[in-house]
Amino acid sequence: MALVKEIMGCSMMEKSLFPLSNTRNPINRSHNQPCVSIRTRIPAVKAAISEDLAKLVKAEKAVTFKVRAVLTVRNKYQEDFKDTLVKKIDAFADQIGWNVVLELYSIDFDPKTRAPKKSKEAVLKDWSQKSNLKSEKVNYTSDILVDSDFGIPGAITITNKHQKEFYLESITIEGFASGPVYFPCNSWVQSTNDHPHPRIFFSNQPYLPDKTPAGLKLLREKELKDLRGDGKGVRKLSDRIYDYDVYNDLGNPDRGNDFIRPLLGGQKIPYPRRCRTGRLPSDTDISAESRVEKFFPLYVPRDEQFDESKQNTFSTSRLKAVLHNLLPSMVANISKKHDFKGFSQIESLYSEGLPLKLGLQDDIIKKLRLPNLVTRLHESSQGGGLLKYDIPKILSKDKFSWLRDDEFARQALAGVNPVNIEKLKVFPPVSQLDPEIYGLQESALKEEHILRYLNGLTVQQAIEEHKLFIIDYHDIYLPFLDRINALDGRKAYATRTIFYLNPSGTLKPIAIELSLPRALPGSQSKRVVNPPVDATSNWTWQLAKAHVCANDAGVHQLANHWLRTHATMEPFILSAHRQLSAMHPIYKLLEPHMRYTLEINAIARQNLINADGVIEQCFTPGRYAMEISAAAYKNWRFDLEGLPADLIRRGMGIPDPSQKHGLKLLIDDYPYASDGLLIWEAIQQWVQTYVTRYYPDASHVCNDRELQAWYTESINVGHEDIRQETWWPKLADADDLTAILTTVIWLASAQHAALNFGQYPYGGYIPNRPPLMRRLIPDENDPEYTSFLEDPQRYFLSALPSMLQSTKYMAVVDTLSTHSADEEYIGERQQTDTWTGDAEMVEAFYAFSTEIQRIEKEIERRNRDTGLKNRCGAGVLPYELLAPSSQPGVTCRGVPNSVSI
Repeated sequence: MALVKEIMGCSMMEKSLFPLSNTRNPINRSHNQPCVSIRTRIPAVKAAISEDLAKLVKAEKAVTFKVRAVLTVRNKYQEDFKDTLVKKIDAFADQIGWNVVLELYSIDFDPKTRAPKKSKEAVLKDWSQKSNLKSEKVNYTSDILVDSDFGIPGAITITNKHQKEFYLESITIEGFASGPVYFPCNSWVQSTNDHPHPRIFFSNQPYLPDKTPAGLKLLREKELKDLRGDGKGVRKLSDRIYDYDVYNDLGNPDRGNDFIRPLLGGQKIPYPRRCRTGRLPSDTDISAESRVEKFFPLYVPRDEQFDESKQNTFSTSRLKAVLHNLLPSMVANISKKHDFKGFSQIESLYSEGLPLKLGLQDDIIKKLRLPNLVTRLHESSQGGGLLKYDIPKILSKDKFSWLRDDEFARQALAGVNPVNIEKLKVFPPVSQLDPEIYGLQESALKEEHILRYLNGLTVQQAIEEHKLFIIDYHDIYLPFLDRINALDGRKAYATRTIFYLNPSGTLKPIAIELSLPRALPGSQSKRVVNPPVDATSNWTWQLAKAHVCANDAGVHQLANHWLRTHATMEPFILSAHRQLSAMHPIYKLLEPHMRYTLEINAIARQNLINADGVIEQCFTPGRYAMEISAAAYKNWRFDLEGLPADLIRRGMGIPDPSQKHGLKLLIDDYPYASDGLLIWEAIQQWVQTYVTRYYPDASHVCNDRELQAWYTESINVGHEDIRQETWWPKLADADDLTAILTTVIWLASAQHAALNFGQYPYGGYIPNRPPLMRRLIPDENDPEYTSFLEDPQRYFLSALPSMLQSTKYMAVVDTLSTHSADEEYIGERQQTDTWTGDAEMVEAFYAFSTEIQRIEKEIERRNRDTGLKNRCGAGVLPYELLAPSSQPGVTCRGVPNSVSI
């Protein structure tokens, strides 16, 4: 014992575990940015005994000593009877030897056994005693015996012999003289009944592959092999296997021909890959995967599933959506009056709730024989509050703002879809569609349509002076219009909208082109609508703007939101888990930006983008929605997805090395772009600091086999159908890696936030942003023109989505716009001080967090600047979609780290 005490108290070697020699401070701080230091530096882990003492011990005899493991396990917030019963069984079983077993592994290789050095097996000794604790987290302990020549701990294995899985948040090993060793886990540990092999967890020390200590090499390889799986079999919900598949699960041919959908992914219809589930094929089509309908869970790797807090938020939103849709569905079945009778009836959704809005008093509700749960919830909520919709933010400051042209134009710069506006480069606009397939597509726009709005400029002068801008949906919609307009209750144009830039920095819509593939009986194939000059043209103009908004809603949802931030990111996430070890520094960087994405994408395949799902029911393209998304993928380019490159591509910015961000915006008051550039630069600086820490020269990047495998597989497997494109960025040096990672993090965080969390605030009031239209605009030769003239408001309302379509859409975008209580925002991450063992990078992350806080204050300042009329003014909504932080709920602000909803 005296020798053990001497060992435990001896001086330590000063050699750090960290494998890189570069220790310079990589943080580039501006002159006005305070130095941020962490309150508690993470000490570099040192050997348990000095070299001299090790020789002494070896000369005598190796001895063993105890170190203590502290496991932090997260309890469930709410346990059902089954959970409680199994928990009691596990507590009893724990006492008779069916327990949780630990083994600690050294970073050193034992030359005698030719295997990593490891401790004696140890068990958690207080599981049964603490089984009744109701706290959110419980710390369990275990004493582990290690030899005096054990060296530095680098990994630990856990074998769970209980009946039930448990969520392991972290492990701390105490007892080495150098201080505690941290193991961030954040993972479910399955019972050996489901997965017989021990789980491997690595310490927080980052290692590049070629710097992996000898004792950890085999464990590193084994863990990655387990995560990749063998590509066979049906996945169980408890599995942790990441693999690829095509989108062959959106249709349900077993339900009939109406539910057949094309396979997405392959040379016929290129598309990104999604997470493989291995489900059996359908009975009627071997190429289609069998469906799992809501509310049954779809497979995603166990650690990608929502945790309890997130699941509760999502389930509550789902229940709310069900209730919001239940009554309209029943009324639609009882009554044929599907249209809103007036704007006041739409507004009553927020003030009176669904029952009163639908004309259903309490006695009628009882006669409808609703499920008991619904009736109880209705009665328990004050005034039927659960069945009311929240007031969308667009109505909060000026409920008539949606009618104004300036608000219509402002939302192109500061609304929920600010990424489609482009500088007009040529007039009239030119289609890129193949004329052999679609015929000559000459624009109907002429100079006389816009000349009077240009304040004395010619069209060419206005183009050269950057005064004209366009939102062009002609080519994305026109190939599908014949099929869309043949659907019941769907009518659409392919639109182009021309805007003029006022001296004040605001935009004015001056012309809308409406195109059809060919003329319908009594109508024109192309027409141009200008701002109104009388009552009739006013209603025509409002209808034209509504059709533009319906086009915009479809492109926003299918191309910009789903495709560009959800679907195209999934391959990068799958590949990261398959090819980057948890101890790889780039995996540690990316980890918070991958949270929940696979789960929310799986839910989307089940409920949103599937055959007869919400997207098909509520958006213009209907059953052709995902084909439009696939058409947009043909024009997707990863190298142009970064914010500066995208702005330059759209002509909204011009390269200018003298500017802070390397470009000059053509519209200074472009809230999405100006705020986004602040966040982009902060991400870029943080990533650059991090990358240069581990990759001092190009050879380190080229020789990192895991890193190269991650990027190569993301392209060659995850984006297999476009892998041959020459525009894919190379990965040859630290600058390349910084650019790639910055783009991935930007898309997962700020870009997704800008496109997602304004959906209900702007789209929750249907007239402002209808997701579909049901009637075309009549002209003098149209049989409907008379009814249009007699009651234009009724015609306008009948052209909007039906009552049922509207309430279903509102319920869904309300869910999609909601932040959960466990949201992690940019500049935050779990286990802030211990996510990495590199203290310098922990400090650099604090500097990044400080910069994000500074950006938030700058955004708040901009929203008070009356000179910025696109975000400040009478009735004008502030632009907060890129304000980094948020409270839970629908807030129209907040930038989560990942695509988590």
